[in-house]
Amino acid sequence: MNSKKLLARLGTSIVLLCLLAGMGGAADNALSVRHYRSIAGVPGKLYDVGGYSMHLYCTGQGSPTVVLSSGLGDDFISWAKVQPVLSRQTRVCSYDRAGFGWSQSRHSVQDASAISSQLHQLLEAAGVQLPFVLVGHSISGIYLRSYAAHYPNDLAGLVFVDGATPLQDDRIPKALVKLQDQQRREMPWQKLLMTLGWYRLHGDCTSIPPGFEPYSTWIKADSCIPSQMAAIENELDAEHDSGEETIHAGPFGHLPVLILSRDPRVLPANWPAPVAKANAVVWNQMQEEAKDLSSQSIRIIAKGSDHYIQDDRPELVDREIASFISMIRNHQTFPENHSTSER
Repeated sequence: MNSKKLLARLGTSIVLLCLLAGMGGAADNALSVRHYRSIAGVPGKLYDVGGYSMHLYCTGQGSPTVVLSSGLGDDFISWAKVQPVLSRQTRVCSYDRAGFGWSQSRHSVQDASAISSQLHQLLEAAGVQLPFVLVGHSISGIYLRSYAAHYPNDLAGLVFVDGATPLQDDRIPKALVKLQDQQRREMPWQKLLMTLGWYRLHGDCTSIPPGFEPYSTWIKADSCIPSQMAAIENELDAEHDSGEETIHAGPFGHLPVLILSRDPRVLPANWPAPVAKANAVVWNQMQEEAKDLSSQSIRIIAKGSDHYIQDDRPELVDREIASFISMIRNHQTFPENHSTSER
């Protein structure tokens, strides 16, 4: 056998081995997801919203109900450090947007208008009592503005947890926008690796963050699902349109608005320091401007917290939302309206 034929056979064998390994990894990932989902069941309930199932998880009793909306790529479990404690005060419902958690994927554009409409229909289907308090983390800050613009009579108040600002990419450092664009370009590759079981092989699909151990079954059942990467891409690709839809949303009259912001002195370790510092200044300014959304608003900076305040300072989130609920129940106003404080 000459060397050319030997190399050709060797190359074919390597390709076949790679294909077999990929098929095996994909099968293992799919079977693992099915296995963990069968163990976990459905936390809460599923409701039909326009022909698609959407997931809602409610605990506690009382009014007004608090509805929790997660950040990009997160499911309802992102509120696991907050919801149990807050449920002692009132009824609390967390949910999964289309394609995340236990909610069915949609191929239609997931911009702010679509997302707020789907949430409105979900809460109607579930019979959630009106008016309720809508809480949103990160990108959900844009979706909160859309909801308030479209369904003002549904709301008793808004709580922004380090919420995003419409068209913020026009204001944050250009170097950070480039980093985000690079991350977006890498997503199809990440989705392929997830599909082929690469992340599961490395244990990324079964690792449990500290403090989330009681929810390990749900976390394992909702990890390394490739279709959720597509849902992230869908919302990211619609982010500019979402910003255009909401840039002029508000002010919302006397609707109570609570703004919980990250500590601008806490810089993300995975960003270059100059970029992180420049972004902290702009982000802090945008958070301050959010007070203009209502004649009844205050802002609280969570000392020592990064972007995920509900993880870094859950006791602050629970305490301040509980106080916010009491204020609404008693028809009170903020004693220090339009103030900014650190706590």
